Amino acid sequence: MDLSETSQDTAPRAAEPLSLGEIVESGLCIGCGLCRSITGPAEVEMVMTPEGRERPVAMQELGRSTLMRINAVCPGTRIAGPPPAQASNAALTDTVWGPAERLVLGRAGDPAVRFVGSGGGVLTALGQFLLSSGRVKFVLHVAASRSQPMRNERRLSFDAVSMLEGAGSRYGPAATLVDFRVVLDRSEPFALIAKPCDITAVHNLARLDPRVDQYMRYALAFVCGGASDLSKSEQVLQRFGLAEDELTLFRYRGHGNPGLNRIETRDGRAFELTYRQLWEDEDKWMIQPRCKICPDAIGQVADIAVHDAWLNGGPAVEDEPLNSIIVRTRRGLELFDAAVEAGAVEIKRETSIAEISELQSHQVRKRRAVWARLKGMAIAGRPVPFVTDLALADCAAQNSLAENLAEGRGARDRARRGRLGEPPAVPREGGAIMLKDGLI
Repeated sequence: MDLSETSQDTAPRAAEPLSLGEIVESGLCIGCGLCRSITGPAEVEMVMTPEGRERPVAMQELGRSTLMRINAVCPGTRIAGPPPAQASNAALTDTVWGPAERLVLGRAGDPAVRFVGSGGGVLTALGQFLLSSGRVKFVLHVAASRSQPMRNERRLSFDAVSMLEGAGSRYGPAATLVDFRVVLDRSEPFALIAKPCDITAVHNLARLDPRVDQYMRYALAFVCGGASDLSKSEQVLQRFGLAEDELTLFRYRGHGNPGLNRIETRDGRAFELTYRQLWEDEDKWMIQPRCKICPDAIGQVADIAVHDAWLNGGPAVEDEPLNSIIVRTRRGLELFDAAVEAGAVEIKRETSIAEISELQSHQVRKRRAVWARLKGMAIAGRPVPFVTDLALADCAAQNSLAENLAEGRGARDRARRGRLGEPPAVPREGGAIMLKDGLI
């Protein structure tokens, strides 16, 4: 396969579906939980693995038709960008950043939301506005687990207070869609706030289940730097000599921008780390394999995508509460304008592709690298996702041939050594199958 070709995003996947184990062991799974939702817990369940990842495990042999459905919706096997018509009709578009109707720097209008939320609290504010305005009945998002605060659970919020309780960035595994079929069974309009890959999965499901388009009125994303393993958080506990069952609070960030990582225990002790201290050793970030080949961490399939906007070059100190807001669709633009008019969101100023590329330069580098990485994996004989409408070849064309060859050969060699895959998904020793608390 010639790494200099630029005709397609990626080669089409073979007709024979991947097994659940192959998806996981090939490093394509992100642990969204949608496979568990569409099959049910009798066929697929989620486990917490020794590596600190939530992964699906087949509870019985899965038939070909079931595997075909899983392959059709999995955001590790099929990744589609925005429809071409959206890109051609957008107010502006960029090879790397995709289509947009508007680009602004802004924040939540409520100072309390700005403080509690991460960055400028825009996603929390939009969720609150959607509920208060009656546009949706509830918001599906991720929040700290009530029983295990270092971990995440999917949450349904029906009012502004609940939305605020879930504010603040959450790191580590998050099976946001673990019971998405039950969410659709409610037959009520809702909004989804999630990772871009979760939104990709739901859009995949929309081709099979018309209820997605009927009831999911808005999809809002945060621009994602990658999902870390729970092991990263466990290292923080080891630093302080703590056990997970001692915790009553584990706040990754928030209560400021970026805010402190704060831990509280049942016996009244408290521990804090700065954002830089939490993430200072990049070699130990433990980003999941799927994230290293993500073609859409910037939320092109969302209605609105939001990311950190540290104007001083990084979170060295507490910064001005601020988000960069990429309004992607006409539906998103109507929502954004209404939220601004109601005071839920306020605008600092307009921004530009050049500025967000500077603020999120690592996203630009990844978008330019993914095409060659996927080619390298394919050369190594590893499964790769079928990617469409994300201009990966055009992004790669912004690199030199030497840069693309280096990315492709590096991915090929890592894939051959097994570094882009995962061990088979098994529960942690002594750990039962993970069930989400407070699902409905």
